[in-house]
Amino acid sequence: MTEQQKTPYDLPDASGLSIGILGGTGDQGKGLARRFALAGHRVTIGSRKAERAQQAADDLGAGLPVRGAENPVAAGESDVVIVAVPWDGHKATLESLRAELSGRIVVDCVNPLGFEKGKGMYALPVEEGSAAQQAAAVLPDSRVVAAFHHVSAKLLLDPEVDEMALDVLVLGDDREATDLVQALAGRIPGMRGIYGGKLHNAHQIEAFTANLISINRRYKAHAGLRITDV
Repeated sequence: MTEQQKTPYDLPDASGLSIGILGGTGDQGKGLARRFALAGHRVTIGSRKAERAQQAADDLGAGLPVRGAENPVAAGESDVVIVAVPWDGHKATLESLRAELSGRIVVDCVNPLGFEKGKGMYALPVEEGSAAQQAAAVLPDSRVVAAFHHVSAKLLLDPEVDEMALDVLVLGDDREATDLVQALAGRIPGMRGIYGGKLHNAHQIEAFTANLISINRRYKAHAGLRITDV
């Protein structure tokens, strides 16, 4: 099939990718590490301290292709690097890893959110427009993609959940990179990666997480998104 004949449904093979997860000691990062390891990917959980990262890897159970390492190792030795660090450490972490992340696909799933008693979660303003755009500004030599914002950490970690029936919105300016991340999302049973626009549209995707948190609290659920007619 020629380039002109390709359709939006033609995605590359992502099965052989190694994955690094910065912030992999938190529930979101650890949950993604678990799911990708179950799908057969070699996963490196990154942390500022290698011991803490290895403990997170050990917590996922024996037999999975997961190891822990310091952030520079996780960033520099992986094909795709997922950023799942807390928002308050987002910029500084990426600045410290600019060299290791050069030339790599960097998937940002950070949601800049605040909390106010009586009002709940809300989106924080970001000077660059969004966490993903901040990542792109800090990492000019990386291929930054926004994805995995609306995936429940609790479901990712739950051994009783075999499939996660939801769509992952994937945003970015590099078609090859977004296609690859869409394919990567599809490696998790039940998930689909759906292209959601250019990186400058990432703000509303990150902000919508606050709405999902409100839905989940009201209905005691772990809601995700499904895109119809695609």
